[in-house]
Amino acid sequence: MKEYSTKDVRNVVLLGATKSGKTTLAEAMLYEGKVITRMGSIEDKNTLSDSNELEKINQRSIYATPLYTEYGGCKINFIDAPGSDDFIGGAYSAFRVCESGVLVINAQQGVEVGTDSFIRRAEAQKLPMIVAVNQLDADKADWDNVQASMKETFEGKMVNIQFPTATGAAFDGFVDVLTMKYYRFKDDKGTREDLEIPAEYADQAEEYREALIEKAAEFDDALMEKYFEEGTLSEEEIHSGLNKGIVSGEVYPVFCVCGKKDIGVKRLLEFIKDVAPVPAVKEDGPASLFIYKNDVEQHLGEVSYFKVMSGTLTTGMDLEDPVSGNKDRFSAIYAVAGSKKEPVTNLHAGDFGCAVKLKNSKSSTTLSLPGSGINYDRIQYPAPKYRCAIKAKVQQDDQKLGDALKKIASQDPTVIVEYSKELRQTILSGNGEQHINIVKWRLNNEFGLEVELFAPKVPYRETITKVASAQYRHKKQSGGAGQFGEVHLLVCPAEGDLNTKFMINGKETQLNVKTQDITELEWGGKLEFYNCVVGGAIDLGFMPAILKGIKERMVEGPLTGSYARDIRVFVYDGKMHPVDSKEIAFIIAGRNAFREAFRNAGPKILEPIYNVEVMTPSEYQGSVMSDLQNRRGILGDMGADKGFAILRARVPLAELYRYSTTLSSLTAGSATFTMEFADYQPVPGDVQTKLLADYAAQEKEED
Repeated sequence: MKEYSTKDVRNVVLLGATKSGKTTLAEAMLYEGKVITRMGSIEDKNTLSDSNELEKINQRSIYATPLYTEYGGCKINFIDAPGSDDFIGGAYSAFRVCESGVLVINAQQGVEVGTDSFIRRAEAQKLPMIVAVNQLDADKADWDNVQASMKETFEGKMVNIQFPTATGAAFDGFVDVLTMKYYRFKDDKGTREDLEIPAEYADQAEEYREALIEKAAEFDDALMEKYFEEGTLSEEEIHSGLNKGIVSGEVYPVFCVCGKKDIGVKRLLEFIKDVAPVPAVKEDGPASLFIYKNDVEQHLGEVSYFKVMSGTLTTGMDLEDPVSGNKDRFSAIYAVAGSKKEPVTNLHAGDFGCAVKLKNSKSSTTLSLPGSGINYDRIQYPAPKYRCAIKAKVQQDDQKLGDALKKIASQDPTVIVEYSKELRQTILSGNGEQHINIVKWRLNNEFGLEVELFAPKVPYRETITKVASAQYRHKKQSGGAGQFGEVHLLVCPAEGDLNTKFMINGKETQLNVKTQDITELEWGGKLEFYNCVVGGAIDLGFMPAILKGIKERMVEGPLTGSYARDIRVFVYDGKMHPVDSKEIAFIIAGRNAFREAFRNAGPKILEPIYNVEVMTPSEYQGSVMSDLQNRRGILGDMGADKGFAILRARVPLAELYRYSTTLSSLTAGSATFTMEFADYQPVPGDVQTKLLADYAAQEKEED
């Protein structure tokens, strides 16, 4: 394979909604670069991109696949990112290492919710994009509809480089207003005729070209001046102007393609070579790379996919993880085209490659020349939207399950596994139910583990709404040294200014604070502890023991065993014994006095509330709103954006289990959503009654 310098490398991510045809387009790009001699197909399960067994079974992209093609003296690395929101992590990895994107739009659908989501994410990452309208040969392809949806979405930023002369079965070519040629394709193998533009399309071509030149001149004063003087620009000048517009995110050039028949793919590759941004990396200096993906592949073992960020990586080179200091020797490096890997001796800054069996192989890891101190920020993935509890069907497999989940999470950072001490469950989180089902399939088929997935418990919180006091005496005598401790305390909500005047035993009492301890609790909220004991009724040395007993009780709240929070405790009296008073006695007395006072202080169960934002086609708006309300959601402000309805609501976490699946069903898979923790709020009375009854039944069953 030829060695490519940075200026001859382009890195592109293929983005688009499910079924937009990215993988088929990728095959055509590989074919045009002679990386493959025959195009595979999704139906035949023989594409270089979707080569994983799971992808063949599902006939869709699940993992982001790095590929490359060689075209016109340029190496174009590209990543085929999954279209489903459930597997969005692959796109985020690609955003980190690619300088531009090709947004693939299905000519039968126009801009879909999935398409719009990728546009938003790419714009947030400041990723320049080229648009490829694909599947123009499909029966339901509608160029006018695509144009209308793009104009609404891109709001004046789109510019047509090409337009088709026909769609559907008759689609065999297009007019290119950059080259001012008519390209007609004679077969399904990309055989192209370069012709003069037919007379019937001449006016439309001139109109499109004028708009193209104006857009190209818009971002360069010198080009604008020449355009005003001469009324036109050369093809190279248009390239220059478009490059600036694309990089700034102000231009989305539009191409016509049919990946399946290899129509328009050459021109797309030519444009990427001529106009797409060159990697912004340091070609000179110490070698460093960034691992954006790792995987385990049959016959190879662990494979680390990386981008060279500076210098030149050569075989035999030693690099280190600047965080751990661990070193890795690159005994072999490869150029990657999906399942095809070609050994190379050098990779320059900006280029993609892979290596096998690195010790420092996790995603988001930097490897750099020892002593250089080079380290790159980790990839920031979106928060998960689906959570469930998981356990092995056979208890003896618990350790194996933990090890397997750890391996899966290392390969897919959007799979999050944590054991919740609070809930006493292993919680598995991901981007959707399909995502989690893939994890289950891997556990079954790759690791030989049978597992159960079920609704996780909700991390409720407990607090109080009133003032209450209680006292508890712990007295134990069993032949030897005894235990004695008596604690009188008062509790109230930890809110507002500190008040120290209360009615205690029917008498108004002013408490005088001697010492205080305010603890910010690790599970949220706080505990305020005030020592108001006078006259030495309890020695100051026993106060930490009383506080310890209260904290122990707050870990397992008196109502449902959930964490308690936001409580003020005033210890105002008690008794000691000169011989039998010990730390353990005051721990027990403090714990039990707190429990009794808590139960009499208007206790409330709090539930986690999430801010949910749904983007849906307007025809499904009513169904989505109704479903949110059925989930005890409180609807907030609503809006519209580029043809889609935006719904916002506050929804209890308890009602969001499998929401992604329901939303997909309600909207024929065309809606997407985000969810973010907001705060804790009291549960309704009927919900609290049920939770208390469930907890009582559980305790009885455990007894």
